[in-house]
Amino acid sequence: GHGVMPSTVCSVGELLDLGYVMARDTVTSTIKIENTSSLTLPFSVQLESLSPTRDRDRQKIPSFLTSSQQRTEIVGTQNYNGFSVFSVSPTEGKIEAGKSQDFIVTFSPDHESLYYSDRLKVLLFGKQTAHKIHLKGAARDHSMFVEGGVPLDVPVESLAVTSPVESQKTLKGVAVCLGPREAVRSLLLLLEYVEGSAEPARAELTVGAIQSSQPAAKKAVEFSLDSGPELQRAGFALDGPKGALERGQLKRIGVSWVPPADLQTSDPPLMSALLTVKGDITESYRVLFMARVVAAS
Repeated sequence: GHGVMPSTVCSVGELLDLGYVMARDTVTSTIKIENTSSLTLPFSVQLESLSPTRDRDRQKIPSFLTSSQQRTEIVGTQNYNGFSVFSVSPTEGKIEAGKSQDFIVTFSPDHESLYYSDRLKVLLFGKQTAHKIHLKGAARDHSMFVEGGVPLDVPVESLAVTSPVESQKTLKGVAVCLGPREAVRSLLLLLEYVEGSAEPARAELTVGAIQSSQPAAKKAVEFSLDSGPELQRAGFALDGPKGALERGQLKRIGVSWVPPADLQTSDPPLMSALLTVKGDITESYRVLFMARVVAAS
């Protein structure tokens, strides 16, 4: 007889990011797997969140406390309603030699979170792992989002339910309340200028308008990052600090920094500016600019 190695090609790599959606919306994406071998391959699909050892695996210290390389867990935030936030179809079948199979991945978050994640395994003959694909996505209650900079939050969701009054008490003294339950969030941009370089240090923020059929998402999104003269005197320059977006669009705010001539290296600048984003509501972000000079490697 002849021993034949099963072989497949996947249309995506190790990560499938379904991006930002509005909470309680549903989006889908397609993964295509081609059978490049000369034999029929029986397959099955597994999600890490549905693993029978899931409860036992959760009795560990979170990754963000034990590893500087991995911030988030393989299985992240899950739906409150008990249904899987990610689902895949079909879950089993056969791929004929030279043929391909489409897998439909559905993302259905039921509340706001930035850390929805799971891992999809494609098994051949019930035991051989052909592909491992990390699934991730984010959901917002509102029609816009801002991302970028150094993470300042904890990537593990608390299951505690707090009332609006308790939330206001918690925020008192550390944030400025904009209205019911809305507070100023903080974003940190770290700019490192290489000593003697002709190029400035650079960082950027991304503002997005989420594509959705919900009525709240039908308004255009406007944003503005206030840049006072103090920023310019400290050596910071902004590219595209104001703009407007339609649904499904992204725009980037570029930040560059060149050390001013009178910079004291023992006291690197730490400046702040207010980013205002208007969509179905108005949100404000306190953007912190931290800059420093590093030696050339």
